Amino acid sequence: MNLAAWACHPSRSRGRRHAEPPAPTRDAFQRDRDRIVHSTAFRRLVYKTQVFLNHEGDLFRTRLTHSLEVAQLGRSIARALRLNEDLVEAIALAHDLGHTPFGHAGQDALNACMEGHGGFEHNLQSLRVVDALEHRYPQYDGLNLSFETREGILKHCSRANAERIEAAEPYGVARRFLDRTQPGLEAQLCNLADAIAYNAHDIDDGVRSGLISVEQLAEVALFERYRREALDEYPQLEGRRVLYEAIRRMLSAQVYDVIDATRAAIEAAAPADADAVRRAPPLVRFSDGMQAQSDALKRFLFRNLYRHPQVTQTTDQAQQVVRELFAAYLERDAEMPASYAGRRDRHRAVADYIAGMTDRFAMREHERLTGRRGIG
Repeated sequence: MNLAAWACHPSRSRGRRHAEPPAPTRDAFQRDRDRIVHSTAFRRLVYKTQVFLNHEGDLFRTRLTHSLEVAQLGRSIARALRLNEDLVEAIALAHDLGHTPFGHAGQDALNACMEGHGGFEHNLQSLRVVDALEHRYPQYDGLNLSFETREGILKHCSRANAERIEAAEPYGVARRFLDRTQPGLEAQLCNLADAIAYNAHDIDDGVRSGLISVEQLAEVALFERYRREALDEYPQLEGRRVLYEAIRRMLSAQVYDVIDATRAAIEAAAPADADAVRRAPPLVRFSDGMQAQSDALKRFLFRNLYRHPQVTQTTDQAQQVVRELFAAYLERDAEMPASYAGRRDRHRAVADYIAGMTDRFAMREHERLTGRRGIG
């Protein structure tokens, strides 16, 4: 493995919370990736919303396909920068394990339900899943992942939550939010690969849904440039092939931009190793010009897709489902499995149970408990 000095080397990992002997054929980060892929939470992502609810169409992205696209982009960039591809893949595949059903609508509703009881944030929940909520091994709860994978999963954290995690795990994964240092380059890369992936596939899904059009996208310079390039090279191109080719070229341009801008930032900072990366400013980045174009695309999607009346109508229904599920389980916790019903912190137990649901299971449970169909 030809890793750069500033990459995260598995032989120098800060280890696991519970000591384990090394695997004979896999390094620490490869083992993390495999544990994530075999987890229950990972399988559930196939029926969790990205933008469009699962019942709205078979070809829209789900949290699972989104995570796979993040992993693909991350590995491509990591290879060019000589970072640890296996660690990037592990972080990418795990970063949404804690996401609720119904996407951000579900998260917002659950956070409101948990007001006064610690709140709810899907990124923190992803760490909770791999640290405590997966029950697969006889020796411990969770997946017992390496520090570096867990560090990448916890990509943002409030000071209050960081202090709470730090109290339980001194100088652990939350420490950087208190001393304002950075995660490793692999974690930084996954953050950016996440944004690149969802910007691109939300264009695809938005056009497929009919809620945005290629004509509307003409106002987005990052997209329109590559649509015109595609048609200049292939004048006969039409239909979805124009869209696919424009998105493909747009993705490639962003990947190459990240590689070039990050190489320049690393060269300027000259970190000796992964620990020096943590003391440096953020190093994985777009160029200023590409960052501005990416931000413009995000604003377009927010205005024209995420706030489209058809999306917000479904969002409102989804939030109502989550609120009513929360109230029902809080009142009658025996409706939950015994492993949740028996816990001392009832609010957190309910939040954990709902967050782990797929869209369709949440809708079935809501109908069972209320006698009403909540969505559609």
